[in-house]
Amino acid sequence: MGIHVLLQELGFSEYEARAYVSLASGGTRNGYEVAKASGLPRASVYPVLEKLVQRGAARRLDTRDGVRYVATPPERMVQRIEKTHQRTLTAVRENLAALEQTAETPPVFNLQGYDELMEQARADIDDANTTLLIAIQPNEAAQLAQPLRDARARGVSITTLCMQACAVECGGCQGDIHRYCLAPGAHARWLMVVADDSHMLAGEISAADALAVATDQRLIVELAASYIRQSLALATVASELGDSFHGLISQRALQVLDALHPEGSFLEHLKRITSGMVT
Repeated sequence: MGIHVLLQELGFSEYEARAYVSLASGGTRNGYEVAKASGLPRASVYPVLEKLVQRGAARRLDTRDGVRYVATPPERMVQRIEKTHQRTLTAVRENLAALEQTAETPPVFNLQGYDELMEQARADIDDANTTLLIAIQPNEAAQLAQPLRDARARGVSITTLCMQACAVECGGCQGDIHRYCLAPGAHARWLMVVADDSHMLAGEISAADALAVATDQRLIVELAASYIRQSLALATVASELGDSFHGLISQRALQVLDALHPEGSFLEHLKRITSGMVT
């Protein structure tokens, strides 16, 4: 590959490459001499030479005989190009890394159908390495019992919220089991799986269909994990305090809690979720 082509690979235009080679071939030259040696049109040579000066590939000399030009020594010129390209490559790498990070923002997947929901739940349990937070009801607990047993055998720490508050263990729930009345109602069931605090699955199951979402997005994972943990914390405190809870908080605090609770009575809510608890 000729030197003119190589210089063009480095960002020189064809005319710039020819002018630089002409200058680098020897001494100082004026525009006319560069045009003659390089074959450039005389009308184009001065803008080309000025571009070389801007690039740092040439220097301008004011003499008694007019403006003359001298090439930056090839080794120094190549070093300058190398440093410039290195800075550019570094900037490109950093910007591409930022684009890649944006492109890799975890999506939120929509799942439809009971089989798809349960297949995803099994996969999440199988992929768990350290922890599992589970909110579940008996139908799904029975189907996920074996994957959960396998996870325990691998050393995964499992915390299970039995939302049905079964009076007698069904045998499906695994790990550290807490049973409280948090099921959504007679016409639907919920299933939540949070694996390693980095992935979540949440589904609602009805007689007609099952709809769910799954994602690694940090905020949504944290919301799901917090729901399970805070439900367990609230129910545990309520079950320990029992009726004495009423006298431990002010009337103003109770009004705030009642206003925040959808059913209007926070204490009634506590009674309901702890009524089916098995100690």
